[in-house]
Amino acid sequence: MMADRINRRDALIGIAATGALPAIRPGPAIGATGSSTTAGELAAAIRSGRRSARETVDLHLDRIAAANPRLNAVVQLTADAARREADEADAMLARGQVKGPLHGVPVTIKDTLETAGTICTGGTLGRASYVPKADATAVARLRAAGAIVLGKTNVPELAGALETDNLVYGRTNNPYDLARTPGGSSGGEAAIVAAAGSPLGLGTDAGGSIRVPAHYCGLAALKPTSGRVPRTGQFPRPMGAHNAVFHVSLIARSVDDLALALPIIAGPDFHDYTIVDMPLLDSRAVDLSKVKLAFFDDDGLASPTAEIAAAVHHAVEALALAGVTVTERRPPDAAKAGTIYYDMTRGDGAAGVRAFLKSIGTERISPLFEQSLQSRSSPAMGSITEALAAFNRWDAYRNAMLAFMQDYDALLSPVLPYAAPRHGTSFDDELQKGVGYAQMHNLTGWPSSTVRVGTSPEGLPLGVQVAARPWREDVALALVRQLEIRFGGWTAPNL
Repeated sequence: MMADRINRRDALIGIAATGALPAIRPGPAIGATGSSTTAGELAAAIRSGRRSARETVDLHLDRIAAANPRLNAVVQLTADAARREADEADAMLARGQVKGPLHGVPVTIKDTLETAGTICTGGTLGRASYVPKADATAVARLRAAGAIVLGKTNVPELAGALETDNLVYGRTNNPYDLARTPGGSSGGEAAIVAAAGSPLGLGTDAGGSIRVPAHYCGLAALKPTSGRVPRTGQFPRPMGAHNAVFHVSLIARSVDDLALALPIIAGPDFHDYTIVDMPLLDSRAVDLSKVKLAFFDDDGLASPTAEIAAAVHHAVEALALAGVTVTERRPPDAAKAGTIYYDMTRGDGAAGVRAFLKSIGTERISPLFEQSLQSRSSPAMGSITEALAAFNRWDAYRNAMLAFMQDYDALLSPVLPYAAPRHGTSFDDELQKGVGYAQMHNLTGWPSSTVRVGTSPEGLPLGVQVAARPWREDVALALVRQLEIRFGGWTAPNL
């Protein structure tokens, strides 16, 4: 049984004094061809005239040129357009005009979010030459705030796996170990942001797709509350009963960059009916001494590695020292998350997906996506009654999790119970058992943020995730910011 609620702050002062908590390890600069500078720092430097937008864009394009041949993360590079936009941004500043809070800041976009004038494949052959006429809402909002798009980043086919490989562009590698995956489906985003080729990335998360790559690549990421950010322009566009698990999300090397970008992309666009005009609260106004946090290191189905468990406990100890009231308690249905998620997604056994792919001209499916369809969508539901029962179990799960959260402001756990695995292994049975840690917060729709807090014996990043009550991104961000301060967050890969 998990322990009852405890306030461990006083007891942990002694633990910290003995050095049981890891030392802070700030991320180093990358050198002449890259930068560890955050998006917020870049924006301030450009506005003040300490550096130009053109210099900033060129610096990141140089870093992409140096790192991408080993990573295969950026699959469409818009260098000429980015340089033109940077020159325009500098000219605006010379006239005393500022476009927005990201004026002149380079960003990258996941290849499932449409970008006007730039190929958007979604990782599938039928769209290998497809050029959208309009930006996805979140992309348009970043541009309106002054951001400059450097290019599109790689994904698994239809964003359908937790590793990144497809027949259009091939495989993306983890910058901390090229023999391992950066995750998926936002794997290209994670790889290039971790390699300092981009300070800020826009991705999506329907089953861990932003948080898993952030964990594998040592980054900060935020999956906002379901209904916070419009999905307009996402391919394939989420529709129907599964809509609620899809979240347009953010990834960066700094928690502050997540807080900076969230208000830019959030809010109704009057094209996605599910978006709610809820206020966004300031994460810096959160009083940690009033926050009640539950945590667990084992969901009861897939036990974590010793290093993942230690990372969770180190994170909890650090938060307790910061004044947070912490309780070791696991949600009662934690072990059911993966089963509930897959039951409500298998439906017709992927017949509809296969028909959709044929309708857009995809005659050949990638081996990775075929594995996904076989493992996640088969067998088909036997009847409408069976399908409705699966969705009823999802509703019951959401209600049970909300009842659990009545006593807490946030919930901390592993993102996954293991570090980045080797390429081609993500559908192995033992690894598949662990995906429920991430999927539980797609099922609930709660905001969930990740940050690096440790390192595996192989030198791989280890992260934790903090979920908060619905619409309380401020609480999740405040907690992961504290962990970033304590443990140093992102550390540069040795590329």
